Amino acid sequence: MATYLIFKPYGMLSQFSKEVETHITLADLDYDFEKDVYPIGRLDKDTEGLLMLTNKGQLNAQLLSPYSKTKKIYLVQVEGIPTPNEVLPLSRGIKIRINKKEHRCLPAEVKILSNGFSIVERNPPIRQRNSIPTSWLELTITEGKNRQVRRMCAAIGFPVLRLIRIGFANFHLDSLPHLYMNPGAVLQIDEEKILPKRS
Repeated sequence: MATYLIFKPYGMLSQFSKEVETHITLADLDYDFEKDVYPIGRLDKDTEGLLMLTNKGQLNAQLLSPYSKTKKIYLVQVEGIPTPNEVLPLSRGIKIRINKKEHRCLPAEVKILSNGFSIVERNPPIRQRNSIPTSWLELTITEGKNRQVRRMCAAIGFPVLRLIRIGFANFHLDSLPHLYMNPGAVLQIDEEKILPKRS
């Protein structure tokens, strides 16, 4: 059995198969994965950051179970500069629409970040408008609905320009120097460190 963390680059699909020749997929990473490895959950093509791969079905089921409350931490660059009051609905559980149905998100942990942290430049860079400033949030959720973070931020009026997952389960990019600032990097991990031991 094998489990890996990768820093998924912008523009890469969270799958090994190519639906069209121009797709960039996990198969394009410079690593010889086992044939039966697959991602635990997905990051959409435009989202960067931590993605876990495994060939252990039980681990996949445990981490994706709605009862597991697996933490997912994101750095979110938004258009505009929100105030604490404007992000408050995110921490209370905001309503979004998914597939024409209303969904109330579980309360998120939200921090408005000041400058001073470093993250790798995106390739290609985001498109910025000189007349509109941007800012960064740190958002922690325990759900994994389709494009959830983007929908949440849009619901409070701050469209997402860049989205990077920096934490998943017990792992954080800050403590993974092989992956930090290194899109496309792969790290094999010890499965015993993924889930807390049951007493």
